Amino acid sequence: MAEAFVGKWNLKTSEKFDEYMKELGVGYATRKIGGLTKPTTIITVDGETVTVRTESAVRNTEINFKLGEEFDETTADDRKVKSVVTLEDGKLVHVQKWDGKETSLVREVNGNNLTLTLTMGDIVSTRHYEKTE
Repeated sequence: MAEAFVGKWNLKTSEKFDEYMKELGVGYATRKIGGLTKPTTIITVDGETVTVRTESAVRNTEINFKLGEEFDETTADDRKVKSVVTLEDGKLVHVQKWDGKETSLVREVNGNNLTLTLTMGDIVSTRHYEKTE
């Protein structure tokens, strides 16, 4: 069912992303740059393996995983985390854990729009993407 997420998605709008990065512990300069970038996310599926590649003017990241299997991830802000991605109620739910902390990244597709909801503690950031391919 991850096929619904396949495509190239461009960031259009973002709410409370600076607050979310601050809650993660991201430094001021990195937050300012992160807030200015408009990343493109490319999601592909090959058999059981899902690839999520994020490209921006500042940094590119790529993760490869199988749904429900834990994997090691180095985030765009250089956190070393244990991640697991599951499909729940049509949403791609990505949970990262490190140093006793946890954050979730939930992707939901509605037509040509993808909503990414980032949650860390009481902070919720919403980022809206539009499909280009």
